Amino acid sequence: MSTVLPVATPAPLPRAATSRVPAIDLVRGLVMVLMALDHSRDFWSPMLVRPEDVAHAPTLLFLTRWVTHFCAPTFVFLSGSSVYLYAQKWQNRAAVSRFLLTRGLWLVLLEAGLLTFILSWSHDLILLLVIWVIGAGMVLLAGLLWLPRWLLVGLTFVILVGHNLVPNFQPVTPANAGWALLHNGPFVLPVLGQPVLVAYSLGPWLGVLLAGYLLGPWFQLPLPQRARRLRWAGAGLLVCFGALRATNWYGDPAPWQPQGLLHTALSFANVTKSPPSLLFVCLTLGVALLLLSQVETARGWLSQALRTLGQVPLFYYLLHFSLLSGAAWVWTTLAFGRAVNLAFTSPDAWPPGYAPSLGRAYLVWGVVVLSSYWPCRWYQRFKQGHTYWWLAYV
Repeated sequence: MSTVLPVATPAPLPRAATSRVPAIDLVRGLVMVLMALDHSRDFWSPMLVRPEDVAHAPTLLFLTRWVTHFCAPTFVFLSGSSVYLYAQKWQNRAAVSRFLLTRGLWLVLLEAGLLTFILSWSHDLILLLVIWVIGAGMVLLAGLLWLPRWLLVGLTFVILVGHNLVPNFQPVTPANAGWALLHNGPFVLPVLGQPVLVAYSLGPWLGVLLAGYLLGPWFQLPLPQRARRLRWAGAGLLVCFGALRATNWYGDPAPWQPQGLLHTALSFANVTKSPPSLLFVCLTLGVALLLLSQVETARGWLSQALRTLGQVPLFYYLLHFSLLSGAAWVWTTLAFGRAVNLAFTSPDAWPPGYAPSLGRAYLVWGVVVLSSYWPCRWYQRFKQGHTYWWLAYV
């Protein structure tokens, strides 16, 4: 699974203090729309071949999966930037720290409880996906924000640049589960007799969250200066990606290999998401920063629609998963005589009549995104017109 986001909270902000950064909302809305494509494929068209298998996966399947790689890092990065902007509005570090602690814990519980129920029906499994790393990262940031900025910069650099030196722990056991939780790729571990799927390790994603927090001050600069910094930073990350990737020297555990013009290009771009390698971060955040440098003044109905979604990320996240998973339950019940959770069912247990179809996944994606927009627009306007404390958690 791919693809944000919580009792004492600060008092509601006055209306004048709640101005937003349009570029953040638009880019976040864009990656949220792309995120739904990956989840549509999970629930409606899983295939025998892994999408990342350049040698065997159809090109369209590879690209369908690859383009959604930009979602999670951009989502997590912008969560960090939003935390910084929130903190500046309050100028009360203790209050912000308490808020991050409570919201972070809420997000972890939400992932392990409600989202697990929505997504893993028919499977006895607790899920720890992207919401959990954002929540756990906020809990840690509640303490880390007290550190000097230079120390946070150093910590972020060490995490993002150095974590590829740490090998995955195999097999994952209760004895090394703590380290695996910080670095490993996806793994399942029983906790009190309950299997827990850890799809996102905390360590490198914390580095992405901190990077967004540290670049938060840029979004308070005048637009020309901000755009220039974002543009140069994005270009620098892409140059770093290209140089390191070309040498196969460092930054990703899966080296690219020559195999014909098209497949060589796909192999070159096929960087590792779980855990996010240095080159994965350079590529995805490089593109994200370039987008952020260009879209602040974008106009038109599409830009406005993406900004609307980007202002209610957690609401959209819960809603689109509910629609995808619930509709998949109905579809498989009608089509195969029983509900089948294809996202978590191994191929040998697929119904005899099931046939993968990317066309079906794309159709469902379009329907779900369109169906989500109107409730999101209603909720966005509701949030703008009210100051209830719980709105900060949804």
